[in-house]
Amino acid sequence: MDPLYLILAIVILGLLFDYTNGFHDSANVVSTVIATKTLKPVVAITIAACLNAIGATQTSRVAQTITNGLIDPMESSQLLILSALVGAIVWNFVTARLGIPSSSSYALIGGLIGVALFHKGPHIIIWKGVVMKVIIPMVASPFIGFFIAYTFMKLLYRTIPKKNQSSKIFRYMQIGSSSLVALSHGFNDAQKSMAIITLGLFASKAIPTTAIPLWVILSCALMMGLGTSWGGYRIIQTVGFKITPLATLQGFAAETSASIVILTAGFLGMPISSTHMIVGSVTGVGIAKRFKDVQWVIADKLIMAWILTMPAAGLIAAIAYKIGLLLYRM
Repeated sequence: MDPLYLILAIVILGLLFDYTNGFHDSANVVSTVIATKTLKPVVAITIAACLNAIGATQTSRVAQTITNGLIDPMESSQLLILSALVGAIVWNFVTARLGIPSSSSYALIGGLIGVALFHKGPHIIIWKGVVMKVIIPMVASPFIGFFIAYTFMKLLYRTIPKKNQSSKIFRYMQIGSSSLVALSHGFNDAQKSMAIITLGLFASKAIPTTAIPLWVILSCALMMGLGTSWGGYRIIQTVGFKITPLATLQGFAAETSASIVILTAGFLGMPISSTHMIVGSVTGVGIAKRFKDVQWVIADKLIMAWILTMPAAGLIAAIAYKIGLLLYRM
C-alpha cells in the first residue's frame, strides 16, 4: 500500500479514536451533574464538549509517555500504530454499546503493547515506563480517588448542617466541579490521541521527531469536543444512576476529588483513566453516606471490564495486525 495512504489512515483512525474517547468518556464528565439534576443532559454535554476541547489544547507530559515511554519509537511501524488504534476503537464501541464505562486510555495502551509484542517481541517495550506510568497508576488511582472522595464527603457531612446540604449554592459549585472534570479530561485524555497520531507520523517518516505538530493538537481538540457532544448515554446511565444514588453535594465531592487526581496525573505524565477516577470517586461518596447504598453487583461488572480492557484491546490489535500483514503480502 502506498505510504501516503497509510499516513492518511493513521490520522483518520487516530481522530476516530479521539472521537470515540469523547463520546465514551463523556459519561465521566456529565453523569454526576445529570444524575443530580443540576443540569439538563443537553446543557451538561454542550458545556463538557467545549471544555473538553479547551483542555485538549493544553499539552501535558502524558503525550511524551505515549510517544516515547511505552515502546521504542524507533521500532514502531505504520501497521503497528494502525492496529493499536483498531484494537482501541473496537473495544470502545463494544463497551459503549453494552453501557460499560471501561477505559479508553487503557484500551489504547493495551492495543499498543499487545501489537508491539506481536510485532517484534517484548524487547521493544519499555517495561519500566509501562510499570511506573501505567500499571501502578492504573491500580492505585481508583483507590486514591475513592479515598479522597470518601474523606471529602465525610468532612462535608460533618461541617455542613443537614438542612443546608441541599442548598442551591452546591448546585452552582457542582457546575464548577463538573467543568473542572471536563477540562482535566481533555488535558489528560486527548494527549493520548495526539501522541498516537504523532508516533504514527514519526514511524512514517512524515515528521523528523516525536514533537506533536500544532495541527494535530487542534484536530484532536476539535474531535474530542465533537465526540463529547454526541454523548455516551448508556454509560451515563451506569455511572450516574446505577452505582449509587447521588445528591448535589455528593456529585460536587465526587467531581472535585476525581479532577484533582486526573490533573495531578496529567502533570506527572501518567495516562490514567478518567473512567476509573469518576467511578472510584462516586463509589467513595456513596459509601461515605451508607455502605448499602452502593450497588456492588454493578461495581463487580465494572471491575471485570477494567481487568479485561488492556488484554482484550491488545488481542484485537494483534488480530488486526495479522490481518494487515496478510493483506500487505497479497
